[in-house]
Amino acid sequence: MTIAFEKMHANGDDFVIVDCRMRDVTLPPDLIRRLGDRQRGIGFNQIAILRHCENATADLSFWNADGTSLAACGSATRGVAGKLMGETGADDVTVRTSRGILRCMRHPDGQISVDMGLPLLLWSEIPLAEAMDTARLPLAGDPAACSMGNPHCTFFVDDIDQVDVEARGREFETHPLFPNRTNVHFVQVLDPVRIRLRIWERGAGISPGSGSCSCAAVVNGIRRGLLSEDVDVLCDGGLLRVSWNGRDGVQLAGPVEPVFCGEWTA
Repeated sequence: MTIAFEKMHANGDDFVIVDCRMRDVTLPPDLIRRLGDRQRGIGFNQIAILRHCENATADLSFWNADGTSLAACGSATRGVAGKLMGETGADDVTVRTSRGILRCMRHPDGQISVDMGLPLLLWSEIPLAEAMDTARLPLAGDPAACSMGNPHCTFFVDDIDQVDVEARGREFETHPLFPNRTNVHFVQVLDPVRIRLRIWERGAGISPGSGSCSCAAVVNGIRRGLLSEDVDVLCDGGLLRVSWNGRDGVQLAGPVEPVFCGEWTA
């Protein structure tokens, strides 16, 4: 079996796109793990499967490198949007995900934005193991939680350079409070319109950037009264822009760059 693919990254958050619109390909979890292996495969944080859709430009599904599925991936969504806009010549497209139909746009500076949809704030939506205030979890470090289609746990810290992201990320990703595991991120608020963000992604580990994590971090910061509606998010890999007015969908904007394309043969 031969699988054609494209690899891209968004501020170092790397992902692979497999286009199944012309030729459907079955990608079971064990094969996704082989493709995601950075030593023996292609290597990526997430893989996006692109298929035909009747009521949007394309249908998207996402998988982590460990073979688990996820409902949202801001980086790969913007990467697929860029690919589709390149094909159509349009400056906006829609993609259907398990979060619904998302609108994506290309801006004059070349950055691509996506409406990531409404954040989920109820304990049962994230989900958590029991009912509680999701803005202040009963865990050491006083984190907040929300979902952008995948669960997120946000810690607000005074000095992000002093955080052991790997140790704390591993610890809280599998905490019993999160039955489906969780993304874990650490935020240092520089001022109401700027944060530094470091990320432990569920199923992928430390990541230099993540669209959904950036959105969740800003949502939780706004819920805590720490941030304004428009925030620059400085990840290890670069800068993203997140906007949320507290009512509508979360807007995510940033760069996406192709890396290479090829064919993988079993």
